[in-house]
Amino acid sequence: MLLDETPLFDPALLQDLDWSSNSISFSPPISPSNPGEGLILRPLCTADFTRGFFKVLSQLTKTGDVSQELFIKKFDHMKKTGDYYVVVVEDTQLGQIVATATLITEHKFIHSCAKRGRVEEVVVTDVCRGKQLGKLLVATLILLSKKLDCYKITLECAPKNVTFYEKFGYKASDETYMQCRFFD
Repeated sequence: MLLDETPLFDPALLQDLDWSSNSISFSPPISPSNPGEGLILRPLCTADFTRGFFKVLSQLTKTGDVSQELFIKKFDHMKKTGDYYVVVVEDTQLGQIVATATLITEHKFIHSCAKRGRVEEVVVTDVCRGKQLGKLLVATLILLSKKLDCYKITLECAPKNVTFYEKFGYKASDETYMQCRFFD
């Protein structure tokens, strides 16, 4: 099993986003096609395993001990389903992933068999915080979910992050988030 540059999903989905319909302002201006000097925003690829992808994720939560083989197996599964959109920001000068976020689409029977988008694992490495990359990732995933015809997009966040997500139009729902956790 080799690590390569094959993207998890078609990069054209990101390149074709209508950024003019983005309602969030950026100062200085950045976009998916121009995320900042020396940075590129793109789909995850297996070569990102050696570019610090898990190092970034570990700043959000426990990642566990993931082997290259297990990573490739999970990547292949996600690619095959076509419902996972893991976006990364790479610092091309360092050859390192500095931010990531995931959009997962759920297929529903409700709303005329529509799709729901769910944002997960938004994280920017500590050395790149303050460069609007989290904001860029969330705005990108919102536009991507619209492009994929999701009827809504949801996320779960810590109370301290509510204000951040409200800027994008997220609001608390009448539903209560509950869970049964089987592992830490």
